[in-house]
Amino acid sequence: MLLTDAKAALVSVLGQIQKRSGLACPPLNDSSIPPNVLPKFDSTVWPVAITLIARKLNVDIPKAVHIFGGENGAPLLTIAESAALICKKALPKQPIKQAA
Repeated sequence: MLLTDAKAALVSVLGQIQKRSGLACPPLNDSSIPPNVLPKFDSTVWPVAITLIARKLNVDIPKAVHIFGGENGAPLLTIAESAALICKKALPKQPIKQAA
């Protein structure tokens, strides 16, 4: 997966979430920190965003990977940092096994 793909998925999904919530979505760039610039985008919304990003990229993002940062007092991540983390930690999507 390319870093540009991960960034595009992040920006696209975050925009969709804001739109569906009826909230503003300012232009996002590499240095944007989503929880700081997106209204009401907090840790309660992050799991949904991570799931949608993983689907868009056709990967699995392990639950222990906090792509927006902030875990245990860690700093929040920028779009560029989040995309790099996705590229580093995402796993190929495993096919769903059919029952015999």
